[in-house]
Amino acid sequence: MNILTIGNSFTWSLQQYFPAVVNAGGEKLNLKFMNFGGCELKRHWTYIESETVYPGIGFYQGARMDKTLAEGADWDIVTIQQASHMSWRPESFEPYAGKIVEYVRKYAPKAEIVVQQTWAYRADHPKFAPGSEWGISQDEMYRRLTQNYKDLAARYGLRMIPTGYAVQLTRENDAVKFRPYDPELLNKLTWPDLPPQAGDPVGNISWAKNAEGELFLQKDLIHLNVRGKYLQSCLWFAFLYGKSPEITAQYFLPEEIGNTDAAFLRAMAEKAARTPFDEIC
Repeated sequence: MNILTIGNSFTWSLQQYFPAVVNAGGEKLNLKFMNFGGCELKRHWTYIESETVYPGIGFYQGARMDKTLAEGADWDIVTIQQASHMSWRPESFEPYAGKIVEYVRKYAPKAEIVVQQTWAYRADHPKFAPGSEWGISQDEMYRRLTQNYKDLAARYGLRMIPTGYAVQLTRENDAVKFRPYDPELLNKLTWPDLPPQAGDPVGNISWAKNAEGELFLQKDLIHLNVRGKYLQSCLWFAFLYGKSPEITAQYFLPEEIGNTDAAFLRAMAEKAARTPFDEIC
């Protein structure tokens, strides 16, 4: 299967496990990323449009979108998504999503365009704190972005890879539930201690060195951790290849994840992949 992503870091997270999962499932994969970190639909369209003004320049790490779509691999799947920080804002999707869909259909008419539903940030993200500029909770971010993606997919007759739904299922069904901690705790910890992080496939806090060589707690409360990356990879495999991710376990299991936990994540991925589009909430 030839898959091209027009996305951001929320598809780059497929790099770690997706090829291995596909291979373990007895399938083949040609995966190409046309991504920029934090790239919104509006910025993607700006880059694509700029290539028509500057025909000699490729804005995607030296590659041009039109040539990538039209030449080389015969794309089976082209995915699109909104940047996570804009995903809950309905006004941020159009007219850019429609222009990108039209562009892909022009240059890769045989490809199926598929939407990836992104996910809500971890509950301890500052954007969810009382008095923050967003003024929403994790649950509200999830509900809003889900509705926006459903509307986008319905508007253009597209299927949706429900990654955000798989993340929510994992949060709801995990034996250990993530509980936000007192933010002041971070100021009291010393190496190698870390705040509690179990129960969520999103987020990672770890120790790193700053420019002065001193250790500090580095926070990423947005991206998938290793559990989330495995969950996403199993979901994409189940959704796009139509096979149970359970068949991959005999040939590939991540070293960083326990076998029981990996089986749980595969089950959540398969449940999300098999849930009818209109029942996702």
